[in-house]
Amino acid sequence: MPDLKRTCLHAMHLAHDAKMVPFAGYEMPVQYPPGVMKEHLHCRSAAGLFDVSHMGQVIVRGDGAAEALEALVPQSVSGLKEGRQRYALFTNDAGGIRDDLMIAHKGDHLFLVVNAACKDADLAHLKAGLPDHEVEMIDDRGLIALQGPAAEAALARIVPAAANMKFMDVASFDSDFGELWVSRSGYTGEDGYEISVPAAHAEAFAEALLSDEAVEPIGLGARDSLRLEAGLCLYGQDLDETTTPVEGNLVWAMQKVRRPGGDREGGFPGAERILRELSEGPARLRVGLKPEGRAPMRQGTPLYAQEDAETPAGHVTSGGFGPSVGHPISMGYVETGLAETGTRLWAEVRGKRRPVTVAETPFRPATYKR
Repeated sequence: MPDLKRTCLHAMHLAHDAKMVPFAGYEMPVQYPPGVMKEHLHCRSAAGLFDVSHMGQVIVRGDGAAEALEALVPQSVSGLKEGRQRYALFTNDAGGIRDDLMIAHKGDHLFLVVNAACKDADLAHLKAGLPDHEVEMIDDRGLIALQGPAAEAALARIVPAAANMKFMDVASFDSDFGELWVSRSGYTGEDGYEISVPAAHAEAFAEALLSDEAVEPIGLGARDSLRLEAGLCLYGQDLDETTTPVEGNLVWAMQKVRRPGGDREGGFPGAERILRELSEGPARLRVGLKPEGRAPMRQGTPLYAQEDAETPAGHVTSGGFGPSVGHPISMGYVETGLAETGTRLWAEVRGKRRPVTVAETPFRPATYKR
């Protein structure tokens, strides 16, 4: 894979016998010797370590940066308290989603984490939208996610104060591995952390965490099944530039102050369509789906309102087997009139119509430390 980039943890992956694959322009571990199923269950029962260094880490500085950033996202950034972070969305002029990201208030600056495949476009978008502020992509730090019920104890061996953090807290800590930028968050539905570490110390830091018998390395395969069980979207599959936040069932991520009637209503790209859908409802919605039987229904599977219907009423965007729940699970988009939990639909799999039921997400309750 000569044309692919490598993260600062590449040598560690090889040392742990990872199977490497192309992902978002990087050579990344898809699984380790135990395999996807065991990695998934280990993260749920103990702790998993994920290399997410391919993602973009961005710092935004300057007076009024939070207020200025609200011109690019439908979230309340100026209402974000120091030491906290929130999920956000870059929208386009048509109301579609350019990317989903995390925004942290670090006191004298904002710290953003964006998706790997979008980070160059996101950086250009930020610089164009915030011409009076300093926007910097950080390229000398790795990013590690530590997820699972044993994550707190494992990180506390190195940074004891991290145990006092709550879900969506952010803080910086001095350590033997340089300054660590820590958030109590992640994308598995489990309690845990995401830790930005100087690249020069990233491998040593990761191995220190892995020296804890509760911690095992986890690849992209299990990361995908974990986030699907948690009902969390993957950008490029469940969200894209043709999908609005309302269609994506992400209204919870839009604070009331930015919605119709709020003090800072609108003012972001695509606001006209997004605010209209908030008031009138969208034509389609992202829903959870529980296929009947044992066969997974994967991305691209068409969905029908009746077994003999000729025109699809939606499609699957993510799907697979949920190791923790013990059955296939999927997410997708359906016409709004079919989005109620319990609605029976039909999916066409290998030329046959198979029943599938609209289900609530997450498929497995989250265990965040509130």
